[in-house]
Amino acid sequence: MNRYTPSLPREKPLYWVASAKKDYQAFPDDVQADMGYALGLAQLGAKHPHAKPWKGEGPGVFEVVEEHIGDTYRAVYTVRFEGAVYVLHAFQKKSKTGIKTPKEDINLIKERLKRAALDYENRGKS
Repeated sequence: MNRYTPSLPREKPLYWVASAKKDYQAFPDDVQADMGYALGLAQLGAKHPHAKPWKGEGPGVFEVVEEHIGDTYRAVYTVRFEGAVYVLHAFQKKSKTGIKTPKEDINLIKERLKRAALDYENRGKS
């Protein structure tokens, strides 16, 4: 590479925690495409304009929300680990009243963030 060629960012691997990938794959194709683009940007160290910080778990945890034919889909991921992006949870918001995320989903994200940290630590040891 010569000195005039900008270096491209190194793409971080994307890991799925528990059922996140299966749940994501059940989303409509358009939703998967939009969220997949956002996750791809995260792998390159960028942030999609629709990605917003996930409140409650500190820095480095984000949520992407997509609307599709009256339904709301969410994917929560973390870029907290230097060498990887982890998708913690992908779900369809079921509640028709209010915007508050159900407590079960909040607890699941918290637990999966711990699992991601353990997985990342173990990957560094191998």
